[in-house]
Amino acid sequence: MEGYSRINYSGVVLSRVDREDVREPVHIKEHTLLYIRSGRAEVVFEGRRTPLAAGDCVFLRKDHRVVVDAWAPEGGGIPFQSVALFFCRKFLLSYFKTLSREELPLDARPVAGAALKIPAGPELESLFLSLTPYLDSADAIPQEVAWMKRREGLRCVLAADRGFYASLFDFKQPWKIDLPSFMEENYLYDLSIPELARYSGRSLSSFKRDFKKISPLTPEKWILQRRLGDAHRLLSAGGCRVADAMLESGFKDPAFFSRAYKQQYGYSPRETPKAQS
Repeated sequence: MEGYSRINYSGVVLSRVDREDVREPVHIKEHTLLYIRSGRAEVVFEGRRTPLAAGDCVFLRKDHRVVVDAWAPEGGGIPFQSVALFFCRKFLLSYFKTLSREELPLDARPVAGAALKIPAGPELESLFLSLTPYLDSADAIPQEVAWMKRREGLRCVLAADRGFYASLFDFKQPWKIDLPSFMEENYLYDLSIPELARYSGRSLSSFKRDFKKISPLTPEKWILQRRLGDAHRLLSAGGCRVADAMLESGFKDPAFFSRAYKQQYGYSPRETPKAQS
């Protein structure tokens, strides 16, 4: 993306946007703590908007797809900047082993939602202030420093809500979301089957096994039929060009779209009869 830079230092990600604003869909692959250093942002998930100003932090739960809107500070000259701390499974397991049984709130329940603001406090402010020299220079963050900063960030997250213990340290059973609803929300996006499995909180084998419970079709065929159905509705309603119907229903290759459409309905997209009013 033009005017956009992103550097990952062992799980500490520094992002900069030199444009006035940017809108980007983001697949949250790992639990993430996001800090807005300059400018403002908004995280959108299922219609719910979480506004963020400079100095704000938000926790993003893994296996979700969100949209992030970012704006540079008004007046120009200063870019939008953010810092993200990634909490991968290996890192979380390592941290979990350091906790005593007395520290674990056994009655805690997982937090709900994809984006949760974390209250600002001295520890958080100190954490991100200490990363300023790396933001303002080309110096890489040493791996041991990155690991330490992620631990500090994780402590802040856990202190904000007891429910984060249940969400972050659930190693026995991966968190799963409702598969039919998930597929309805994501079939138009350009995602591979392994990616769909991951974002639904499942392994690939678990995803395929669970999918058999909701459809006799394979995931690939289900997505194809769902997209063809959308294209057919658009074309039969009239007033929509074939090229527009193709793009709006998630297809990119005109030849493949036309071939699959004719195989499904017995006529080409251009020959689609108009629905009777």
